[in-house]
Amino acid sequence: MQDLYFVLAGLLVGFCVGVTGVGGGSLMTPILISVLHVPAHIAIGTDLLYAAISKFCGSLVHAKKLNIVWPIVIWLSIGSIPASLVTTWALSMFFDGANDYKKILTMTLGFMLVLTGISIIFRQKIEDFFARRRHLANPDHLHEDNQPFLMKSKGLVVLMGMVLGVFVTLSSVGAGAFGIMALVLMFPHLPMIRIIGSDVVHAVLLTLVAGLGHMASGNVDFHMLGMLLIGAIPAIVVGTLFSSKLPEKTIRPILGATLLLLGINFLVNPIKQKPIAPTVPTVSQVSTPVTAIR
Repeated sequence: MQDLYFVLAGLLVGFCVGVTGVGGGSLMTPILISVLHVPAHIAIGTDLLYAAISKFCGSLVHAKKLNIVWPIVIWLSIGSIPASLVTTWALSMFFDGANDYKKILTMTLGFMLVLTGISIIFRQKIEDFFARRRHLANPDHLHEDNQPFLMKSKGLVVLMGMVLGVFVTLSSVGAGAFGIMALVLMFPHLPMIRIIGSDVVHAVLLTLVAGLGHMASGNVDFHMLGMLLIGAIPAIVVGTLFSSKLPEKTIRPILGATLLLLGINFLVNPIKQKPIAPTVPTVSQVSTPVTAIR
């Protein structure tokens, strides 16, 4: 029966991703933790590999349509991949086990859900604002080869990658919607389709590295991962086909508000470390004093 719930979770999240383009990790991880009662570290580790696999197909489409600005992907990865590896190393080095850093994971998840929810709710206004700036910009600036500002901003891009690397590794959230909003703010003159394409490719690399790091720590349930993908992959296709017929402008704010409330809940009520039960000595461990009889 639990396998059915995992497939249904994949169906729900996959359909939302197909319709709105967002909601992968930011919706899957809270469902696994809050609804299906999966331990936080297993939910986050498994969702990272789920995101890497599900986003890979989208990255191929963007690559075929030449929607990827490779300098952005490269400089983001220079910051995010080492940051992810260092974060995974720090978790294994400074904590005895997943139970010890469970509260850190859930509070980081809550923080990223709040940011993602806000970015989804106000995404249209942000896109409209920068669309007007693009319209007023010199058309020559829209070509990658004629954009010196890409290279001038590489330090900022690397820093943004480092931030994403840490927070995505700790929460599995942020590589999608939050990453797109960050790129929109840094490159307001870049066409939105190229921002999305670049973000998707970087998200595949980051979630794969972060997921492998969690896998090395034993934080991935491969059976659950398979069930999620069985539900999600066809649902993403169906959601994409129906995206033009469904009221995305209504669905997106509802999704954003849901993530915002979930994030606040995780911040206010984080999943804390389980108390260690006191060890009760067994009979064989109890030493019986022997009194000498004179």
